[in-house]
Amino acid sequence: MSDPSDQAYDRKMLEALVCPQTQAPLHYDAEAQELISKAAHLAYPIRDGIPIMLIDEARAIDD
Repeated sequence: MSDPSDQAYDRKMLEALVCPQTQAPLHYDAEAQELISKAAHLAYPIRDGIPIMLIDEARAIDD
């Protein structure tokens, strides 16, 4: 079981990342385990706690 302070740290780390396509800030969706780029309309997956910041791996999203 993880410590809640570890989750807060991970969340801050994930939100500090930027979209590799637009360099815009990302929104962390904890439920979907994705980082959302509203500017690029892409969702980057997080697999086993590791954000996959590859445009080819991102899912296109609608507004």
